[in-house]
Amino acid sequence: MRVRGTVQVPGDKSLSHRALILAALGTGTSRIRSVLRSADVRATADCLRALGVDVPDLAADLSVAGRGLRGLTAPGRSLDAMNSGTTVRLLAGVVAGHPFATTFTGDASLSRRPMRRVAAPLEAMGATVRLSDAGTLPMTVTGGALESIAWDSATASAQVKSCVLLAGLVAGVGVTVREPSRSRDHTERMLLAMGARVSSESTQVQLEPCASLAPLDARIPGDPSSAAFFAALAAAADAGDLLLPHVGLNPTRTGFFTTLQRMGALVDVVEQRVEGGEPFGTVRIRSRGLQGRTVGGEVIPTMIDELPLLACLGALAEGETVIRDAVELRSKESDRIAIVVANLRALGADAEELPDGLRVVGGRGTLRAGAVATHGDHRIAMAFAILGTVGGIEVDIDDRACVAVSYPDFWRDLASVTQ
Repeated sequence: MRVRGTVQVPGDKSLSHRALILAALGTGTSRIRSVLRSADVRATADCLRALGVDVPDLAADLSVAGRGLRGLTAPGRSLDAMNSGTTVRLLAGVVAGHPFATTFTGDASLSRRPMRRVAAPLEAMGATVRLSDAGTLPMTVTGGALESIAWDSATASAQVKSCVLLAGLVAGVGVTVREPSRSRDHTERMLLAMGARVSSESTQVQLEPCASLAPLDARIPGDPSSAAFFAALAAAADAGDLLLPHVGLNPTRTGFFTTLQRMGALVDVVEQRVEGGEPFGTVRIRSRGLQGRTVGGEVIPTMIDELPLLACLGALAEGETVIRDAVELRSKESDRIAIVVANLRALGADAEELPDGLRVVGGRGTLRAGAVATHGDHRIAMAFAILGTVGGIEVDIDDRACVAVSYPDFWRDLASVTQ
């Protein structure tokens, strides 16, 4: 199988959420270009509208009139975050600094995801948080005057860290967050670009009290998690190469590219620049035989969303691929460990679950046609699409439409470079 061409992947999902939220909290009108127009980001936009923010329909170039740090209004309805954990966890911090109650709901998948991890620091700051008995949605946050906090997060989670930072920002109090390892730092970078005083050292981040945020002027780079699918396609193909222009290269997000290189892929970055505090560049990937590797430790948070894809690459690579220290995968849109292993086995791969990850033995000759159950998880659908395309087997994906959560044009782009 040969690939060739150029794919401009859509705007980064993490940055798109944050750009809309921080633009809403700014003073003045912010301009956001290349925002991701996906279901998850639309959920954030809709929740902000319910909080009194005039967010226009998502477009390639949009303006958002900020309401200031404490200018949101009480919503007249529950906020439906749909499938977006980022929407709930970040906005929970925002509304905790406002003197009203906000109830968050979501779809069946989001309603199974743990929320105590954000409820605990918000309650320690003085907010009242009510969850279901299982610690999940629906979640009602009653905010007001909050206290400063130094929070030790049990997991390396950019969502938890951002929740605490945003709560401190809106409440006008200083906060410190310490993590066991470094997580994505998009919130810190964007806050700095808007004039907030944020300092980072190793795995600790500190935000000082802030009176206001300047408007944001940002171009959202291509999502490295979306680019990873085409990087994997090119790396595992029999021949060819792909160019992925304007991809975000934040070092807290590039673990998959470095892992591809460890597996033997030819990955080059050209035309690298920094804009709005975020590095980006054009990534070129050329095909070469891949070797299985063991992945764990501090690299895991930098590629957490790409781990299902890595497991599928492991089924195509020579030797054994092992993923460790990734128990967080069990609390994503689905239990990604169990579902990935079950689907790999359904396609003939030698795979097994580990308590904190999985193991897969490569061998294209063992793969066979079969059905994949996505459980509505966009990452599962796209990962197994790549496996089927490179492996030359027919893979029946039960919910192809779920990719709209992060990459609405995925199927079109995949066809464009494999014809």
